[in-house]
Amino acid sequence: MARTGRPRVFDKELAISKAMVLYWEQGFDSTSLAQLKEAMGISSASFYAAFGSKENLFKEVIDRYNTSYGKVTDCLADTSIKSKVAIEKALRQTAKMQTDSSHPTGCMLVLSANVCSEKNNHVRDLVFKERSLVRLNLEECIIRGQENGEITREVKADVLCTLIEAFMYGISTQARDGISYKSIDQAITQIIKTCDI
Repeated sequence: MARTGRPRVFDKELAISKAMVLYWEQGFDSTSLAQLKEAMGISSASFYAAFGSKENLFKEVIDRYNTSYGKVTDCLADTSIKSKVAIEKALRQTAKMQTDSSHPTGCMLVLSANVCSEKNNHVRDLVFKERSLVRLNLEECIIRGQENGEITREVKADVLCTLIEAFMYGISTQARDGISYKSIDQAITQIIKTCDI
């Protein structure tokens, strides 16, 4: 009598972490299913049983990123600290995380799905939604700071938010280009001074 094969056992949490590195480094479109399965050490049957699709895995990866590396901007929503402190902390933590060589450089929410084939526009929308939440927290933080007199009112909150957000996400390109944390950190000091934050 032929034996029936038992499903391959694997560590799902570790598999998601390995997939995150691939998506972060190569982007959603450029990461093939074959690469994912090889990195995660699982068969096609195990992959589909655990995740259903490459897109569903990407959603789990985004959740993992947000609860680990992406927490660097959580301080923007922390009303127990001054807005000015929260913004500076978010920028410096972001720069430190994005230039850390222990994982792919840059921000996964910026780099993994900004450019997608037309059929994957919905995947691009997933990371846009996540970035929108960061923007919302940043703008609310600025408004709190303006109301408390910590942050200048000379610049409208939404304009200041756009400036800081553009700088923050621009760190991704700088980090990928090998610009050092020290240089980016000095630029943060300058933008805080220039913006009168």
